[in-house]
Amino acid sequence: MDFGVFIPIGNNGWLISENSPQYKPTFDLNKRVVQEAEAQGFAFALSMIKLRGFGGKTEFWDHNLESFTLMAGLAAVTERIQLYASTAVLTLPPALVARMASTIDSIAPGRFGVNIVSGWAKGEYEQMGLWPGDDYFGYRYDYSTEYVKVLRDLWETGRCDLDGTYFQMDDCVLSPRPSGHVNIVCAGQSDRGMQFCAEYGDYNFILSPGVNDPQVYREPTQKLAGFAEKTGRDVGSLPLFMAIMAETDEEAQAKWASYNAGADAGALGYMSDEGGKDTTADGSGTARTINLPEGAVNFNMATLVGSYETVARQIDQVAEMPGVKGMMFTFDDFEKGVHDFGTRVKPLLG
Repeated sequence: MDFGVFIPIGNNGWLISENSPQYKPTFDLNKRVVQEAEAQGFAFALSMIKLRGFGGKTEFWDHNLESFTLMAGLAAVTERIQLYASTAVLTLPPALVARMASTIDSIAPGRFGVNIVSGWAKGEYEQMGLWPGDDYFGYRYDYSTEYVKVLRDLWETGRCDLDGTYFQMDDCVLSPRPSGHVNIVCAGQSDRGMQFCAEYGDYNFILSPGVNDPQVYREPTQKLAGFAEKTGRDVGSLPLFMAIMAETDEEAQAKWASYNAGADAGALGYMSDEGGKDTTADGSGTARTINLPEGAVNFNMATLVGSYETVARQIDQVAEMPGVKGMMFTFDDFEKGVHDFGTRVKPLLG
């Protein structure tokens, strides 16, 4: 079972609260987190791409680093851990991303992969004049499909001549190519998003709301497994968690209660407004999932709140679910959380 860390590329990590740790993202912070993760045996680290924050009193995600340049720096100061950068497909041409990935692979051979972000937050792209119109919500996975085809052609053969609806490549070349297979990860939560990953991805991150209820991941992991079975491809689920840990369940619950009491209503309101703009989204899509009320203070990933023993028992439950290849974690305190996970939780796992 591979464990990964969703590194704090944006300010305050994933807690939308005035009572949670407040900090700005820096290379030095992320270097310490990833190097500690590597020391504790984490298999991978992933950075998101976020281009506009949610504001509020905490200025949530108003301060963000850029994903590829950050991961290039981290590639140079790590030795074993797999690194994933995220591309917002409306912002970077696929041929350029293919070359960027090949460059980072030359720094960390065989350790680099790409997360495909099709785009659910309209405001991120409108501010740069890159939003193609609200019709994009309906064809974003068709667009991403051609995008990934360009990447795969260039990485695998060094050449692409795709004559598509959205991309036209005319003897497009790439050299040097990556040293081996470059993993593609996705985070689609809707049926269409999971179908896309089952056809073209290697892993899919799974979001789901809920506190201390690992079973919330059973239905979506089964759904992805069903799509993967239809394509005949080996595609793994990577459930996403926040871990709020302490010596005792009571201490951890007290921290969680404090974070919720300090919820940043302004930032949560902006997030809800952005998520509601995709009128084509079904109830399982990313835009809907992040706006469910329970646990919204941590961006609606499932939350494990408890002692190290409690968290280990819950992780064991998820590990038994079909198609789960690993799990990705965020923490309220990243440096302490990664260390404690490695030294206090991993030894307890079944």
